[in-house]
Amino acid sequence: MDLHILEHRLKVTSIAKQGLFVFTHPLIKLIFLRSRTRCKFLSLTETPEDFTLVLDEEGFKELPCSEYLQVEDSMWLALNVVSNGHASSSSQAVGVTKIAKSVIAPLAEQHVSVFMLSTYQTDFILVREKDLSVVIDTLQEEFNIYREVGGECVPVPSQDVHNGFQKNGKEATVHPVLSPLNKFCVMSLDPDTLPTIATTLIDVLFYSNASHSSQDLDCVKFFSFSLIDGYISLVMDTEAQRQFPADLLFTSSSGELWRMVRIGGQPLGFDECGIVAQISQPLANSDISAYYISTFSFDHALVSLPHRSMSSIML
Repeated sequence: MDLHILEHRLKVTSIAKQGLFVFTHPLIKLIFLRSRTRCKFLSLTETPEDFTLVLDEEGFKELPCSEYLQVEDSMWLALNVVSNGHASSSSQAVGVTKIAKSVIAPLAEQHVSVFMLSTYQTDFILVREKDLSVVIDTLQEEFNIYREVGGECVPVPSQDVHNGFQKNGKEATVHPVLSPLNKFCVMSLDPDTLPTIATTLIDVLFYSNASHSSQDLDCVKFFSFSLIDGYISLVMDTEAQRQFPADLLFTSSSGELWRMVRIGGQPLGFDECGIVAQISQPLANSDISAYYISTFSFDHALVSLPHRSMSSIML
């Protein structure tokens, strides 16, 4: 298998909901007016707490300075596992499950903090740029590692950094989990049809904060939109899905629905290592598919509906 280190240098940010109006124009530009920006990596996820925005340096330049914007200090790099040019899978499971043992667990053992972003197309493992040498050293026996440079994939030479590596990350503790009742879809969209759903997407992103009212406390607001290297991925619950034209969004042939496991009672921070491994390894042992989306405060795993009793699997 091959491991690609993508060219994008990424920032992880949080936009406070009460300050969303400050960022409406740059977000619309980044999502819908791609010809007017050089941003190639954008992921926007709404949770009950905030909007998590992950974007490359060019996209970050579009954001105004504001008291409503929090920015994690580090620069992050995106890793992607591929096999013969396609997302790799050693089993029928999809999502983070297929890389849990080969990538997630070894990095956790080396105290490397990861920020996960699963999309319809693939899974991105974000690591701090300063940890890259440790990542390469940890994974080089399992993978052929390449780094994207100017659009070309260049082999990365073997390294040995064990003697100089300081394990600074905090080991993961056991965090509480919550499983809301929403049923979720993982979908995609032809980028050429994005203007067709512009009004609906703007409404869902910017004007539907009250869609889960106090009468529906067992559901949570979660909507994720990613536009990465020209590919679109959407994660939404079935309530939001009904607002979109059915003939434009597409999903797997099975049309699977997913239940969410939300990890964390308090904001998790970025220094704790092994949280993704704690969740993904038991699922991998049971060959259960799972998508995994980290946000600024909490982590979220999406597990296929037949495996709704996730907590018993993870214990």
